[in-house]
Amino acid sequence: MTAGELDTWLATDESREAGQKSGDAESTGHASGRRIVELLHTKKADLSESDLAHMRKVSAYVRRHTAQRPDGDITETRWRYSLMNWGHDPTA
Repeated sequence: MTAGELDTWLATDESREAGQKSGDAESTGHASGRRIVELLHTKKADLSESDLAHMRKVSAYVRRHTAQRPDGDITETRWRYSLMNWGHDPTA
């Protein structure tokens, strides 16, 4: 997903409702998505070790969860919405 696509997605109710969270707190994936948008707007030369570590975390999450793809139509599933919060739309 592009930074613009992800930013637009993160503003939706579906995005805010997906993922693990504690009480009314923001989900881990939603917070990660906001950071991904920031990283996508950052010049490569300006990325920190922390930024690179987050990028590795995102790649690992996406790899693990795409391997757990459910059967059937995934268009409106929490599985897809969670991946989208992490910057990956499995239908694209």
